[in-house]
Amino acid sequence: MSAKLTNALSIVSTFAVLALAAPVASAHPGHSSDLPWISGVLHPFTGIDHLLAMIAVGLLGAQMGRRWIWSMPATFVAFMIAGGVLAMTGLAMPLVEPGIMASVLVLGLMVARAGRLPAGAPVALVGLFAMLHGYAHVSERPLNASLLTYSIGFISSTLALITTGLAIGLAAKRLQLAQVLRLGGAAIAASGVLLMAHVL
Repeated sequence: MSAKLTNALSIVSTFAVLALAAPVASAHPGHSSDLPWISGVLHPFTGIDHLLAMIAVGLLGAQMGRRWIWSMPATFVAFMIAGGVLAMTGLAMPLVEPGIMASVLVLGLMVARAGRLPAGAPVALVGLFAMLHGYAHVSERPLNASLLTYSIGFISSTLALITTGLAIGLAAKRLQLAQVLRLGGAAIAASGVLLMAHVL
């Protein structure tokens, strides 16, 4: 088996495992307030919706290339923090959970289309979805946990997940596996459909 085919199969397998996990990992189990940093780190990993969306942001940044490799993750993190601040104020944000599920679908479709969208649309959509994710992170934090420590935790794991998506995307481009990357985006989008069907 050639190295290129082996790499392609590895990437496809990764997406397949994530897609199959979507229906069974959509819940967010409780977190301990005794270890707020760990709780924050674990939160994006315990919901497949967060995990897939953040990986998709990294894939999208890699596909778009150049300044987007860093500005796309920076946009997501900045708006995620803004969403967390909104949650801290107690301001109600409607349709947070359906919006997060929709983010998996839409971001997956954006990757499937190789980021070909009107100028400004990717940033606007990523920013909107990031606010929803940030709002959910903070509103679902453990009671009595240090908000600062918890927030540092989920920001750290968010960066790790986006970086994972970037690494996969850049590797796929380097190996000329752009079509595999687009298929991965389609798998993420399909997971979004499953998640929405599970919740609605």
